[in-house]
Amino acid sequence: MATAETFYDVIRRQGITRRSFTKFCSLTAASLGFGPGAATAMAEALETKERVPVIWMHGLECTCCSESFIRSAHPLVKDVILSMISLDYDDTIMAAAGHQAEAILEETKEKYKGKYILAVEGNPPLNEDGMFCIDGGRPFVEKLKWMAEDAFAVIAWGACASWGCVQAAKPNPTQATPIDKVIRDKPIIKVPGCPPIAEVMTGVVTYITTFGKLPELDRQGRPKMFYSQRIHDKCYRRPHFDAGQFVEEWDDEGARKGYCLYKMGCKGPTTYNACSTVRWNGGVSFPIQSGHGCIGCSEDNFWDQGSFYDRLTNIQQFGIEANADKIGMTAAGVVGGAIAAHAALTAVKRVTAKREKADA
Repeated sequence: MATAETFYDVIRRQGITRRSFTKFCSLTAASLGFGPGAATAMAEALETKERVPVIWMHGLECTCCSESFIRSAHPLVKDVILSMISLDYDDTIMAAAGHQAEAILEETKEKYKGKYILAVEGNPPLNEDGMFCIDGGRPFVEKLKWMAEDAFAVIAWGACASWGCVQAAKPNPTQATPIDKVIRDKPIIKVPGCPPIAEVMTGVVTYITTFGKLPELDRQGRPKMFYSQRIHDKCYRRPHFDAGQFVEEWDDEGARKGYCLYKMGCKGPTTYNACSTVRWNGGVSFPIQSGHGCIGCSEDNFWDQGSFYDRLTNIQQFGIEANADKIGMTAAGVVGGAIAAHAALTAVKRVTAKREKADA
């Protein structure tokens, strides 16, 4: 269970130096996109504030959010779980089970009323009174509502908890439902993705731990620091999109040259996420860099939007692009027109020069 220890108390006991602690705060602040002043504020907060109790519950899901979370590099997940927060309950990685595990929920709910964070991976099915997901001998939806009553805030991990994901895809026989449709009286931070990026997940936890408040959210409840821009806006293939250079078939010449994957179904122009900036596996790569288009997994209903390889239609931006089919032709037309105009002007100059020479 959580103690009155701070993050700084824990790491000092582990032999971490003050210099390493300061470096950690600077790197974490930078990874979250904050300025140098935030590193100082982070250091002060982690020195003085108690670790935040976290209850991590699982509904209908595949555990991919947990798999992503444990691979965070900045900060390392071991620092988050063992030092920054007090992860009191997570049935996937905890040692306790059965009655011991259930006792932890009751103790946290009573001892830290209004102070703990409820992190939810997956969603509750509502059909048949919630009987499609039983947790601790009762429907998960009941347990979810019970733990949310006294939580400070709720984090919806992944597309399952945020939007419903594949469980809620048509025809949705279990009536799997996003948690914000069930919990309506608590602030909910949606961290969508299938799964979310590891550093995005730990970044949200770090922000709450450091500043004692929720990060700024957009109108859909997502942290603006990670979901304020489309993947398309920061994609390194964007210049090819603007130039009308597209992959037409897998492994064609355009694919080998790194052309835009829009025609292959890439959903980057309509997907809000940090994949093209934070990237995956410690910043090594992301799907588009690896040669596959974005499938839009952080957007609502992405399972019901047709094939992952269906093209978006009529993407128009900035008044300079028509669509993927026309832009290349338009560019060619402009170049051809310029060549024709240049040729005509050259011919006129030659005729004029000849006349002037004859008159002389």
